[in-house]
Amino acid sequence: MRHSKTLLAILGLFVVTTIGTTAVSAQPEEEPEVEIEPEVEGEGEGEAEIEIEPEEAQGDLEADSAALAESDAQAEEHLKTEGPLGEYRVAWQDIVVVIRKPFLKVRRWEMQPMLSTTMNDNMIRHYGAGGQINYYLTDVLAVGVEGQYFTKQFREPFDLVARQARRLPTINKYNFAAAFNFHYVPVYGKFAVLDKHIVTWETYFTAGLGVTQSEIIPRDPRFASFSNILITPNVGASMRFFLFKWLTINAGIRDYLFIDKYEPVGRSETMYASADDAKENADSAFINNVMFQLSVSFWLPPTFEYTTFR
Repeated sequence: MRHSKTLLAILGLFVVTTIGTTAVSAQPEEEPEVEIEPEVEGEGEGEAEIEIEPEEAQGDLEADSAALAESDAQAEEHLKTEGPLGEYRVAWQDIVVVIRKPFLKVRRWEMQPMLSTTMNDNMIRHYGAGGQINYYLTDVLAVGVEGQYFTKQFREPFDLVARQARRLPTINKYNFAAAFNFHYVPVYGKFAVLDKHIVTWETYFTAGLGVTQSEIIPRDPRFASFSNILITPNVGASMRFFLFKWLTINAGIRDYLFIDKYEPVGRSETMYASADDAKENADSAFINNVMFQLSVSFWLPPTFEYTTFR
């Protein structure tokens, strides 16, 4: 019995010890389960943030382009303003800093009737009536032809020399002239009249080559006159004022240069009596026939179209 009690006591002590050990070892196993779950959740959230950041940094080209186009469209909508007639205007597209030229000449014909008069002859004055036909290859370069017919008028010094010096001056008159010309427009501008009306103008230079017919005026009317055909270069500058798309007013100065032949000195019944002899022995002189010209131009076709953007 004593041994049985002792055996039972040892067995009970073993069971108690085993149960206590099991309880003690069970507590650490349960604690990690409770503590690990929030840590796993925290670690999962941190790992998710790290994976999202690179995706945002990479971006999308199509999305960025679409967003940029949308922002531009919104900016244009904000910049649109309603005009007095109900039309919408976009500031940076419709506000023009330098306005277009109100007149274009390229590939157009210019029909130009004109009047002219001499400026530098104190003995005889010539009045000319004629015209020009020009074609503009570009807006600044043109080629054309001109023709003039002249009438003469003796000025006061012609009679004064004859009366005071008892001598008649040797002079020639001009009958007609024709030339082939080039025109170049280097200057273009505008000015305001009374701060209300804007007038557009331009300056153009002319150079050409042609012929002029001159005729002597015999000092003695008993002798026959003779005429000369003279090679005549010309240079000049003019201004053009634009009134309408088909009409302009022009004013300019032209210098016609030639070597003219005059009646020989000492002509008489025994010397140079015939026109041929007088012409063969004629005196020569270099002449600058400077003329003031005033004209009106009619343009064909009467309208034009712009071919470039503003």
